Amino acid sequence: MPDNSKTKLFDRIALIGIGLIGSSVARVIKRDKLVDHIAVTARSEKSLETAVRLGIADSITLEAAEAVKDADIVMICSPIGTYKEVMEKIAHVLRPGTILTDVGSVKSAVVRDLNFNLPEGVHLVPAHPVAGTEHSGPEAGFSELFEGRWCVITPSAATKQSAIDKVASFWRAAGSNVEFMDPDHHDQVMAMTSHLPHLIAYTIVGTAMDLEESLMDEVIKYSAGGFRDFTRIAASDPTMWRDVLLNNKNAVLEVLQRFNEDLTALQRAIRWDEGGTLLDLFAKTRAIRRGVIEARQEKLYD
Repeated sequence: MPDNSKTKLFDRIALIGIGLIGSSVARVIKRDKLVDHIAVTARSEKSLETAVRLGIADSITLEAAEAVKDADIVMICSPIGTYKEVMEKIAHVLRPGTILTDVGSVKSAVVRDLNFNLPEGVHLVPAHPVAGTEHSGPEAGFSELFEGRWCVITPSAATKQSAIDKVASFWRAAGSNVEFMDPDHHDQVMAMTSHLPHLIAYTIVGTAMDLEESLMDEVIKYSAGGFRDFTRIAASDPTMWRDVLLNNKNAVLEVLQRFNEDLTALQRAIRWDEGGTLLDLFAKTRAIRRGVIEARQEKLYD
């Protein structure tokens, strides 16, 4: 439920990108009146027109530099692969005191690209709201997306504390639980909890697509919960996930190697009828599931 005691945090925010996350941020701002003016920029005229129609943008422009001019806070909500280009376009307009933040799910590469041409006096506060659905675009957003979820903030030691506090206050106002991490540690955690599962989902659904047509039709028709859940994850935004995996390459490859080793051991256990090995593994994984539920991270959307 919205907190009616919330007060304005900024005069003007510039949202660069208005997809699922950006449009959900805009909805939170409008719902709780956290910012006076929302300036939105995107690559697509259609996305900007949709934002206006939905009432989640006070001004729109195709020019990123125009959107960020005079903004107190700039939030990059576009795919991670666009960050360096975005910085090239907006760096000369960012004024001292402006907070520059983002919503990307990889942080080491983001810190690298956002520090590129970062003007003196601009406060970089990278953030990652750990929330989402398989849907994309301005119409996919909703103001409750962040409620009860984590937002991980990865500032440097040199970042001004007041800027960090303001970003943290924003995400708490959106309903998130805020955590602070080192960027590299964040990427290692997300490689296991998010990036590898998405990679596996894309692979499993891709394997199903290569089946004979008659068998594929029956796989779809009789999809049980497991395969159905994989198709939901594999329906996530392709551009976003391409950029995530390529920008968190080292951490993803490390956990992928561990997964391959565990999969080989599981394959051997099945081949040699090692029921005890399978039972032990399945009992342990049930405990992980209980932990996820107890941590209140089970929702209808993710």
